[in-house]
Amino acid sequence: MSYNVEDVDGLRVATFGSGPRVIIAVHGITASLMAWGAVAQRLPEGWSLVALDLRGRGHSAALPGPYGLPRHAGDVLRVADHIGAGPDVVLTGHSMGAYVAVLAAARRDFARVVLVDGGLPFPPLAEGTDAEEALEATLGPALARLRQTFPSAEAYVDFFKAHPAFAGHWTADVEAYVRYDLTGPEGALRSRVAGEAVLQDGRWMYLESERIATALASIKAPLSLLRAPRGLLNQDVGLLPDELVLPWAARLPGLTDEMVPDCNHYTVLFDDRCAATVANRLTCP
Repeated sequence: MSYNVEDVDGLRVATFGSGPRVIIAVHGITASLMAWGAVAQRLPEGWSLVALDLRGRGHSAALPGPYGLPRHAGDVLRVADHIGAGPDVVLTGHSMGAYVAVLAAARRDFARVVLVDGGLPFPPLAEGTDAEEALEATLGPALARLRQTFPSAEAYVDFFKAHPAFAGHWTADVEAYVRYDLTGPEGALRSRVAGEAVLQDGRWMYLESERIATALASIKAPLSLLRAPRGLLNQDVGLLPDELVLPWAARLPGLTDEMVPDCNHYTVLFDDRCAATVANRLTCP
């Protein structure tokens, strides 16, 4: 699917579609705006999706820190102002992007907020575990690739094809997402993602649970959560298991919680049926 790109104060912003009804979409911690390509293709007529590369990622990688989720939320709101977003705009985020969406929605009203496999505060870290250890344990291969170089684009694609989440789930949309992330000279290609951005953002996400909880409870817009039943490495336990979600569902009676069947943390945005479900929930209140 084609898209139009522009620069907003150094942020790469892409608009998929041309409909008057708008969704602003925020990607995850080591991702890019191309994470939303498959969902954008499945939007009904009359809708468009605006996605940005967060600073430290994609074609916004050169933007300086400090990073941290409040900084990203401010960037999202600047993009919203740039496109003239009114209260009828839908805000969504996936993974870390869902936490960014929570912080942004606490500062500005949206028509509704849709959190995709993220956005609820993590429990306190186990004693003796620091935030970087927790991040390494959670992200696994996603962090490993930031420390590697690759001899060719094909080698980078093969690295992703071996990822447990994508094995058996490879699509043209996943490949476009992977290739978009590459930079550097042939023979020493690497991810565009700035490692320091990931570390700062990960620390903030794990250590500032109270700030996330306060922001979440203050959102006035209708709030939906879409969960994947399987995790980042396609393991049987998802990122947001019932024991984490149910107390929040009780605390926030307006929160709609839905498990999207037969997907993992990544394929919820890429597999045809799952991406269509996300697109439907974004456009059908």
